[in-house]
Amino acid sequence: MRYKDYYEILGVPRVASAEAIKQAYRKLARKYHPDVSKEKDATEKFKDVAEAYQTLKDPEKRAAYDQLGQPRAGEQFRPPPDWQARYSDAPFSFEDIDLADLLAGLQGGRFRAGKASAHVPMAGQDYEVSVPISLTDAYHGTQVNLALDLPEYDSHGVARRTPHKFTARIPKGASDGQRLRVPGKGGKGLNGGHDGDLYLNIRLQPHPLYRVTGHDVYLDLPLAPWEAALGASIELPTPDGPVRLKIQPGSSSGRQLRLPGRGLPKPQGGAGDMFAIVQIVTPAKLTEPQRELFKQLAAGSDFQPRAHYQQEVSHASRAH
Repeated sequence: MRYKDYYEILGVPRVASAEAIKQAYRKLARKYHPDVSKEKDATEKFKDVAEAYQTLKDPEKRAAYDQLGQPRAGEQFRPPPDWQARYSDAPFSFEDIDLADLLAGLQGGRFRAGKASAHVPMAGQDYEVSVPISLTDAYHGTQVNLALDLPEYDSHGVARRTPHKFTARIPKGASDGQRLRVPGKGGKGLNGGHDGDLYLNIRLQPHPLYRVTGHDVYLDLPLAPWEAALGASIELPTPDGPVRLKIQPGSSSGRQLRLPGRGLPKPQGGAGDMFAIVQIVTPAKLTEPQRELFKQLAAGSDFQPRAHYQQEVSHASRAH
């Protein structure tokens, strides 16, 4: 059989951690996915990447693979004499099989000789898709209807696009970037192998009012100058409905007003917080009476909003 360097295929060192191997696989699977890739020989490269990952993600198969040594890629080889005794309790025939069949046959310690690809159970491929949801969906939970064309491989290794339609439940409290597993909704297994899984990458759509970080929600709170100076009681929108919020007199721009538990629900219970960020805004146009009122305020006030500039101004003047 011919040797394949699975580590080289994934672009990781032989001492790579399981997490590093997983990350390399995801990156390359996206790059060579037959549905989206424009790379030459993308289908073959995708198959090689999937084959490498199927072996290296399994600690027992990876250990058995490492014991095969390091022949050059494409070189004909046979496992060491003691390899079968260490890694399988069934006799092997090394005729008419390839490396993937050999390692796939290790699962459960059983391997059928001869044309292994016709007999050895092969797990289906795992896939990932991006699922955009609204903030309301994240708050209350929702169901999404997915219609996907996923590549599946027949017993000869030929990829064909197969339509998949199903409904997936998104739990309340799902956050941006969260990865949800849907068991058995990936590629079909071969020869009795279990179906792969589908992973939903949650993407929270932009909202006209709210910004979300984790399970905390942020909202800009515009205040008129007199509301900020005198204080006010205002109605504030939240994802769970409006609330009354008391504004303390003398509130400044940039101040964050925390509303505990008014953010998005958390999967383990409870909820994040909501933060209203004060922004003082002025009318774009003033009537003449309004302008006179502002002039009276300016004339009668000793408030110096830039008093902290004075030290720097004095220092600069002395330097010149």
